[in-house]
Amino acid sequence: MISQIIIIAVVLLFFAGIRIVRPTERGLTERLGRYHRFGNPGFHWIMPIIEKMYRINVTEQMVNAESQEIITNDNLNASVDAQVYFKVKSDEESVKNSLYNVNNYKWQIVNLARTTLRNIIGTLTLKSANSERGKINAELHKTLLSETLNWGIEIVRTELKEIDPPKDVQETMNKVVKAENEKIAAIDYASARETVADGEKRAKIKEAEGFKQSKILHAEGDAEAIRLVNEAADKYFIGNAQLLRKLEAMESSLANNAKIVIPTGSELVNIIGEMAGVLPINRKNPNPENEKQK
Repeated sequence: MISQIIIIAVVLLFFAGIRIVRPTERGLTERLGRYHRFGNPGFHWIMPIIEKMYRINVTEQMVNAESQEIITNDNLNASVDAQVYFKVKSDEESVKNSLYNVNNYKWQIVNLARTTLRNIIGTLTLKSANSERGKINAELHKTLLSETLNWGIEIVRTELKEIDPPKDVQETMNKVVKAENEKIAAIDYASARETVADGEKRAKIKEAEGFKQSKILHAEGDAEAIRLVNEAADKYFIGNAQLLRKLEAMESSLANNAKIVIPTGSELVNIIGEMAGVLPINRKNPNPENEKQK
C-alpha cells in the first residue's frame, strides 16, 4: 500500500514538472529564486516547488503608443499616434536581460515612445511634422534603440499612424490644398490653350504662305504666257505685236457679231480685207417681213 502511494506520488511529481518550450519561445529556469539554466524549444522537466520556468516570446511583437495631444512649435495641438515593432533576441543573454533588466518591457516601450514623440514633434511646426514623417520615424527608432540596448530586445521599426491637427485647422488646410490644386489646374489649362493657339497661328501662317506662293506661281505662269505670246508675235509678225493684239480683240468682238468702227487708212483695213473670207456671217434679220418686202 505504501509502495503504491509512493509510485503515485512519483508519477504525479513527474507530470507536474513537465514543461514544453515552443519554437517561438525560450525558457529560463530558476531554482530557489536564482537563475539556473536556459531552455531551448523542446521538452523540459523541472523540480516542482523548487524550480520555476519562465517562457519568453521571441517573435516580433507590436505595441501601440496610444494617441496623445502634442503642442507643435507653432502652438497647435496635434493628435499623434504611433506603433512600435520589436522582438526579444533569442540568445540566452538577451532573454535573461528582458526578464531581469526591465520590468514589463512592453509598458515601458509605450511610455518611452510617447515621451520621445513629444520631444521630437514639439520642435517642429505642424506642416513640417506632416511632411517629415520619415525623419520622425527615424529619430524615434534611433532613440528607442539606444534606450533599450540592455533590455535584450531589438526595435525592428516604428511607424507614425497619424498626425492630426485640430478640426478647424484641418478644414483650413483642406481649403488651401484645394485652392492650390485649382491654381495648378488653371495654369495647366492656360498652357494647353496657349499651345493650341500657337499651333493654330502656325497653321494659318503656313496656309497664308501657301496661298502667297500659289499666287506668285500663277503670276509667274501668266507672265511666262505673255512672254511666249510676245516672242511668237515678234517671230511671225515682226514689229507688229500691238497690231496682233488689236486683231485678237477684233476677232473676239466679231465672234459675238458686234459692230466695230475702223478708222480710214488704218493698218487693220488691209488685214480685214484679207480675212474677209473667215469673218463671221452676219446675223439673220430679226424681222422676216422686212426681208420679204425687199
